[in-house]
Amino acid sequence: MPNGRYSLHDTHDHVLLGEERFSCAPGAAGWRYVSKTYAPDGRVIGGVDLTLDSRARPLRMELRAGGWQVRGGAVDGVAWVRTDAADPAGEHALEGHDRAHAFTGRSPGFLVATARLLRLAEGASARVRLVAFTEPVLAPRTLDQGWLLEGVDTHETDSGPLLVERYQVADLETGEQQVVHLAGDVVLSAGGVELEELASPPNAWRVGGGEEEEEEE
Repeated sequence: MPNGRYSLHDTHDHVLLGEERFSCAPGAAGWRYVSKTYAPDGRVIGGVDLTLDSRARPLRMELRAGGWQVRGGAVDGVAWVRTDAADPAGEHALEGHDRAHAFTGRSPGFLVATARLLRLAEGASARVRLVAFTEPVLAPRTLDQGWLLEGVDTHETDSGPLLVERYQVADLETGEQQVVHLAGDVVLSAGGVELEELASPPNAWRVGGGEEEEEEE
């Protein structure tokens, strides 16, 4: 079960925003990722609990940040409930639904989830519709991303060969792009993300073998 620490930076001025301490592993459903996010002064400022099914769809998701909580999952697209910590009874909870493929957010765990959902072969590309939750208020926004698996490199390590996938990821509305490097179920680097510590090797995850995803209307 890999567990480790990511540093999180502003993608424009590279200021340190905090760190995310995580663990992830295959499970009975498919794959689970759990993390807590810390401010530079050590305060806990958020958390993620994401479970994917065997096809890497979001079976269950829970986000916490800024006094807000979002719970969601795949239901004819994706559905979610957003609540305020000041409203524990959920009397003013806001429900949402979108014909999107999955969720995304600041956590690197969502990059792993999207890559595994697409199952791209080397050189293949896909378009995917996601609902993003923006910290700290976890406001939802639907966006379209373009993913291209540029290449897969093999690196020799003490525990054996490590396959590293290199993706080009673009926001199709803003044109903003980033390069994402994945090894199994761990992000090595991405826009605003650096892997700082890893206690055990990533879980292997087969690259390719899926069909290109199309945007749902």
